[in-house]
Amino acid sequence: MSAIKDGPRVARSPLERQNRSGPWVESLRSSDVSRLWAELHRIVSHHPLVRASRNAGLLVEEGSHNAYTDLTQELFVQLLSKARFQHYLDTEMSDAEVECEIGQIELTNLLTSELRKRHPESYRLARRISTLIQSSANFRRFDSSGIDDEPHRRLADRVYGLSEWPDHKSRRDSHDLEQRIQMIPVRQRDTRMVGCTGDSQIVIGNSDLEDLIISVLEAADAPVDVRTLRSLVMSRLPVMDIYLVPLGGDDGEEGNQFEPVDGRENPEQGLLRRESEREAAGFVDGFLKSLHDTVRGKVKQYNRMLGVLWHCYLSPDHATQLEVAAILGVSDSLVSDYRRRIEQALRALSFSEIEEARRFEVALRERVRALVLVGDEESVTV
Repeated sequence: MSAIKDGPRVARSPLERQNRSGPWVESLRSSDVSRLWAELHRIVSHHPLVRASRNAGLLVEEGSHNAYTDLTQELFVQLLSKARFQHYLDTEMSDAEVECEIGQIELTNLLTSELRKRHPESYRLARRISTLIQSSANFRRFDSSGIDDEPHRRLADRVYGLSEWPDHKSRRDSHDLEQRIQMIPVRQRDTRMVGCTGDSQIVIGNSDLEDLIISVLEAADAPVDVRTLRSLVMSRLPVMDIYLVPLGGDDGEEGNQFEPVDGRENPEQGLLRRESEREAAGFVDGFLKSLHDTVRGKVKQYNRMLGVLWHCYLSPDHATQLEVAAILGVSDSLVSDYRRRIEQALRALSFSEIEEARRFEVALRERVRALVLVGDEESVTV
C-alpha cells in the first residue's frame, strides 16, 4: 500500500491507524474496477463494526476469501448508485480523505442500517436507553466530565451512574453485575402499536424504561459502561426480534428448548405441544400465503422466493448471497429484492410470546425444507 503523502500528520482514527489509505484517486481516474474492489474489501475486512455485525448474525464466514464478499458488493453498489466515486474526483479529495469517508461514514451507515433491519427492537431500545441516560437528570457520567476531559470517547465506552452517587463510587465486574440484576423481574410487554406506519410495538414506555434503568443501577450499586448497561436493561425486557438469523445449530439442538432433558413428555405436555404446533402451522400458512401474494401467485417466482428463504435464512448450510444467486440461477439484485419482501412479510407477523416465535421458526423450517426438496425433484424429472 502506498503511504499517505498529501495529508498532514494528525491524530488518526483506529481505522486509519490500522490501514494506510490505498491509491483511490489513481484507481478512480483510470477506472480500475478490480483495484477499487480490492481496496473496498480491505476496508470491509478491517472495519471495527464488522465484528459486531458478525456477532449479530449479519455476516456468514465461509473462509477468509469469501467472508466479506457480500458486504463489499453492497458497499460498492451503494457508492456507485450515490455517485460518490465521481464526487470524490469532482471535489479533488485526497486518498486519505476518500478512505476516511468510505470507512467511517459510508460503511458505518451501511452496517448500522443492517443491524437496525435485522434487530429492530434491540436497536431501537438501545438507542432509547442511550438517549435517556444522556438527557435525564437522574443519570450522569462517572468516567469524565464530558466537556474537556476525554470528550471524544465512544458512547458505548462511557460510564454512567445515578446522579446522587458520590464521584469516586467503585465499579464491579460483569459477573457480579449480572448476578445482582437477577432480582429485577422482567417487565410486561406493552403491545401498543406506534410508528408512522403503526407496525412497531412500544415494548416499554419512556417513563417505565427510565425507572427500569434506575432499578438496574440501584441493583448494580456501581457505575456501568453504556454497552454493559444496555445489555443489562434489555435482559429485563421481553424483546422479540423476529428475524430468521442462522443460529448455527441443527434441528435436534432446538428441540431441547421445548422438551424435558430426558426427552419424554407427560400427557399434558404432549397436548400443549400439539396445540402449539397447530398454532405455529397456522402462522406458517399465513406467512407463506403472504409471500405467494407478493409475487401475484406466479409459480416460478414463488419457488425462487422459497429458495431464497431456505438458503439465506433456514438452511444449516450458511450460503452467502452470491452463492444463493448462483444456486438459483438468478442475479444477486433479485435475491436482495426477495430478501426485502421476505423481511417485510416477517414484520407483519405478531407473536404474544417468544416461544410462539420459536415454534414458528421450527415449523417454517420443516415446511420450506419439504417444499424446496419437492421443487428440486420435480425440476430433475422434467
